[in-house]
Amino acid sequence: MNTKPYSNLNATLAIARASLRSILRSPSAVVFSLLFPLIFIVIFANIGNGGVSVDVGLAKGSDTLNSVYQILKHSKVVNIITNQNQAEMQKNLIKGSIDAVVQITNNQSKNNKSGGWIIYPPLAGQIKPSLSINVHYTSASPDKGSILKSILSSILYQTNTQVSNDIPIVAQLTETTVKGREYKYIDFILPGQLGFSLLNIGVFGTAFVFLSLRQTLVIKRFFATPVRKYSIVLGEMLARVAFALLGAIIIIMIGHLAFGFTLVHGAVTVLNMLLLAFIGLIIFMGFGFIISGLAKNETSVPPLSNIITLPQFLLSGTFFSTAAFPKWLQPISNVLPLTHLNNAMRKVAFEGAAITDVTHQLFVLLLWGIGIYIIAVKTFKWE
Repeated sequence: MNTKPYSNLNATLAIARASLRSILRSPSAVVFSLLFPLIFIVIFANIGNGGVSVDVGLAKGSDTLNSVYQILKHSKVVNIITNQNQAEMQKNLIKGSIDAVVQITNNQSKNNKSGGWIIYPPLAGQIKPSLSINVHYTSASPDKGSILKSILSSILYQTNTQVSNDIPIVAQLTETTVKGREYKYIDFILPGQLGFSLLNIGVFGTAFVFLSLRQTLVIKRFFATPVRKYSIVLGEMLARVAFALLGAIIIIMIGHLAFGFTLVHGAVTVLNMLLLAFIGLIIFMGFGFIISGLAKNETSVPPLSNIITLPQFLLSGTFFSTAAFPKWLQPISNVLPLTHLNNAMRKVAFEGAAITDVTHQLFVLLLWGIGIYIIAVKTFKWE
């Protein structure tokens, strides 16, 4: 007689293995969650490499002997304009003919005169930085301004963290240690496509599977066994987490090896991105639980799912910066969970930020997670 106690852990793992095999055998799951994002990455990466150019005016009197200017000058994305006076630059900035105007002042060789441009002062009690970088953006081309912001943030972050553990303010630079990175469109598009993949897996995958298990009475049969309810949920969640993280690794590696996607700290950056992917997926699965509880049949799942996924797909900076949207639309974009996941991914990948540097994005995602699972508990149905 077998007296070995029943193990719900083994049951959970068995459900996870069976569900993972089912996902891998599903053409639609592979296509929508892996193949489509890769297709978008290939298309937009190739378009972006030759199509993105940020026109930056260099203010008269700017120092051009420093490393910051040399990095911007030799960047394939940035086009430095030096043949216009300040009045012309101001006029073209308003029109959007120039995307930004940069003034670089060497504080060691001359007095810091703004010449009409904004100066970012150092923090109180700190030594005055050797360089002051002053940037004037235009609302006429906010998407290009966002690209320039990312490039400058990368330069400033790396420069200052080599001499201090504190996150630097924008004016502080050490010109002898500057090492910039080329900002490629793949650095923008890949995190967005990874987020798109996670959103599809979390919402569509979860909604369809639990509705199907309920309608085919599989869950009801589980209740006739010692399997606990949490084992069913955890088993299905583990399968989707494993599939999503495997897909994320494939997307990141193809982007890095084939298109030069920036991974500042190599394997550490990949691990940080996978952690963010895991957090995002758990939240998106909450949407799937809600839909599986609200849907009456399988035909009602796609419309309900699209209500959740389509606005985030279009408004969360998947293809274009949210700064390019009209001002009335930006608050909506900035509250969506996919927006914060995409922003956190981009900061970690390109700027080399640690998880502790994206606490704002994680806090917003946490709030979404709490709210979503409160609703999911109330709407989810077992039978």
